[in-house]
Amino acid sequence: MSRRELHVQRVPRFAVESGEVLHDVRQAYHLDGALNEERDNVVLVFHALTGSADAAGGWWTEVIGPGKPIDTNRHAVLCANLLGSCYGTAGPWEPGREDFPLVTTRDQARLVQLLVDELGITNVALAVGGSLGGMVAMEWAVQNPGLADAVVVLAAPAAHTASATAWNHIQRQAIEAAGERGVEIARMIGMMTYRTPGEQASRFGRRREVDGGWSIASYLEHHGRKLRDRFDPRSYVALTRAMDSHDVGHGRGGVAAALKSIQGRLIGVGIPGDVLYSDADVRSWVDAAGAEYREIRSLHGHDAFLLEPEQTAAILAEALEHAVHLVER
Repeated sequence: MSRRELHVQRVPRFAVESGEVLHDVRQAYHLDGALNEERDNVVLVFHALTGSADAAGGWWTEVIGPGKPIDTNRHAVLCANLLGSCYGTAGPWEPGREDFPLVTTRDQARLVQLLVDELGITNVALAVGGSLGGMVAMEWAVQNPGLADAVVVLAAPAAHTASATAWNHIQRQAIEAAGERGVEIARMIGMMTYRTPGEQASRFGRRREVDGGWSIASYLEHHGRKLRDRFDPRSYVALTRAMDSHDVGHGRGGVAAALKSIQGRLIGVGIPGDVLYSDADVRSWVDAAGAEYREIRSLHGHDAFLLEPEQTAAILAEALEHAVHLVER
């Protein structure tokens, strides 16, 4: 996906929660900006389901970069491709790894921390992720409770909901039944949860294309083809299963106990109208953890954390400003 050169960490042996062991694990990442002498100026970014490690040069260009809200003149922005994905990190897309084991958000967070350790990072000013990335950010923060000054979780639950798990199951069944065409269908299904009925009505209504087909159908087909051309179906299956595994309170005394262990500032961001993970889903864990709640208001729904960069950037800049003050003290 990214045309910029990727860095790669190699991990000789990595045991996942299922008990299986992966050997010679590649973890692809970008590091934008420079680590300072203390190695405490890091912003750690976790990508969403079909994202890549290229946050600064790809999917969050309006938020990250020189002079931008996450300013790479001041901060080193680290983003790794998640375990199981197909943009350079080990996953079922690799020859010889077709029987890739179930990996979880906990596994993904642990692998990222191996990279943080290898780079000698002593403090994370801000950890942030949206959707799947938000789940992994939450897991990472619980696993490393004293490492981040601030953690921002965008549009993600503390435990994967039954409804979202059902949508993932339907998408995987489409891939199993129809292969690459199934990936297109899965993406179309996903798009119906990433956007709102209000946006669909506003953009498409009952408009038709020149060939007589419905404009909304043409739009969905377009997004399906785009994903088919850039993403491996086996990785799509692996990552949706990781999402289904997510439950930050499991084995830790519940959601509240797990999240209250985080020593830095914790902010949950809900999106009213989000069909996939409602603002109520976010509010519930925020209230349980005694965390802070913010909102992105948008007709777009779930994808607003990507499509409303000004609102997203304002939340992150405020969290980062607070983190910088902590570092300076």
